[in-house]
Amino acid sequence: MIEFRLDAHSRVATYTQLVQQVKQAVRLGRLDPGDRLPAVREVAESLAINPNTVLKAYRELELAGVVEARAGVGTFVRAPARRLLVNQAALERELSTWVRRARAAGWEREDLVALVEETMRAAFSDNERENLA
Repeated sequence: MIEFRLDAHSRVATYTQLVQQVKQAVRLGRLDPGDRLPAVREVAESLAINPNTVLKAYRELELAGVVEARAGVGTFVRAPARRLLVNQAALERELSTWVRRARAAGWEREDLVALVEETMRAAFSDNERENLA
């Protein structure tokens, strides 16, 4: 079962944060097809947000084909689980160690996110250039 968390300091809309968390959990294999998402009321109460915000997130996930709403039963993961890599556990450990080192060096969350996004942008851009050559 997924436990949603909100970043109050984020500029990302609350419903978008929920959508991103579900998509990420599916990508990482933490949610599998058939898994039930928490009820709208449960999420709204646990995060102290409007139930309509949760409904909006669940609707967006449904439109994207990630989940399926079943009337009177709940919302279930529909997207196939995409287990990332053979070395996923090892990569997660390395990344966790790197993040702890960066935090110990005084880096803030926003700094880390910016660095990772920029590094990914450059890496994917390099990869695209190589594929075009």
